[in-house]
Amino acid sequence: MSRTLYQEAVHHTKTGTGGVTARGLGKRFGEQWALRDLDLDVVPGSILGLLGHNGAGKTTAIRILTTLSEPTEGSASVAGIDVTADPTQVRRRIGVAAQQATVDGLMSAHKNLVMVGRLHHLTKAEAQRRAHDLLERLDLADAAEKLVKSFSGGMRRRLDLAASLVAEPEVLFLDEPTTGLDPRSRNDLWAMLRDLVRNGTTIILTTQYLEEADQLADDVVVLDHGRTVAHGTPEELKSQIGTERIDVTVGAVRELEGAVRATEAFASNPATLDEQLLVASIPVIEGTRLMEVMRALDAAGIDAVDLNRRQATLDDVFLTLTGEKGSDSDAEADPDSDSRNAEPTFEEVPT
Repeated sequence: MSRTLYQEAVHHTKTGTGGVTARGLGKRFGEQWALRDLDLDVVPGSILGLLGHNGAGKTTAIRILTTLSEPTEGSASVAGIDVTADPTQVRRRIGVAAQQATVDGLMSAHKNLVMVGRLHHLTKAEAQRRAHDLLERLDLADAAEKLVKSFSGGMRRRLDLAASLVAEPEVLFLDEPTTGLDPRSRNDLWAMLRDLVRNGTTIILTTQYLEEADQLADDVVVLDHGRTVAHGTPEELKSQIGTERIDVTVGAVRELEGAVRATEAFASNPATLDEQLLVASIPVIEGTRLMEVMRALDAAGIDAVDLNRRQATLDDVFLTLTGEKGSDSDAEADPDSDSRNAEPTFEEVPT
């Protein structure tokens, strides 16, 4: 969906029942804010990519929207229902696929899905039908009667997603949905999510796999230290940092800064450096020729091992805006994951 069409959809559906809205949403743990001033307008039948390194506030936002946590400030509604005023009704309209599979390993795949359907007050016949359809759709029909404990990680992931879809939710929250999936299964899942959106489902997707957001998201919000640092379509965000880039690979870390200085005349925005891969990624002015860059590097005495022209990706956006990649150390300082705050985990969403 183009940005213009997306904005028109936001304008016409802010009062619709299938989307998600937030105004000034914030959550504080003691003196520390895990989330601050989050505004969202997710229109029905669209996908929002919620991006950020560990500790950026993604999990806090999802916990609030799925009624696991009450905000310190601001308001939010899901499927037209206020998350704090009527959390029970919100839960009846959402599906959640957490990062860790939550299905019962001592039951078969089919029985897991039927059980979930019955918990959502489906008739036995309807629960059976939904279980059969979802197992077929997620390529699990051949394993329908096998115990889930025998499943591979990818199979469990697909079954967990199926469980989140049994009740045909209006809004679906996905936390790292393709973790553990092989490329074919990932592409199949992407196709299924697109089908859900075409049929009116609203999806909020958190992912560290930025190609996923690039492929799926109509709109993207990038969080950093609890605040929104960027918001727009993938194309808009990429254009902000320069759509065309030249990657300069050098032989030593000390040459990275020299490569940046040598190519300043061609740069449209600041470069990003990867000291592990020894790559300086230069956003270049449109029309810049690779040969010109090569001559500038040679004149500066920089021995470039490789030059590569490419289009910007959401990885470039993420690194430019946040200045770092997510790491395990981020999570230690993140109120999202601090057990002392007695916050439930994302996996504990009630049915």
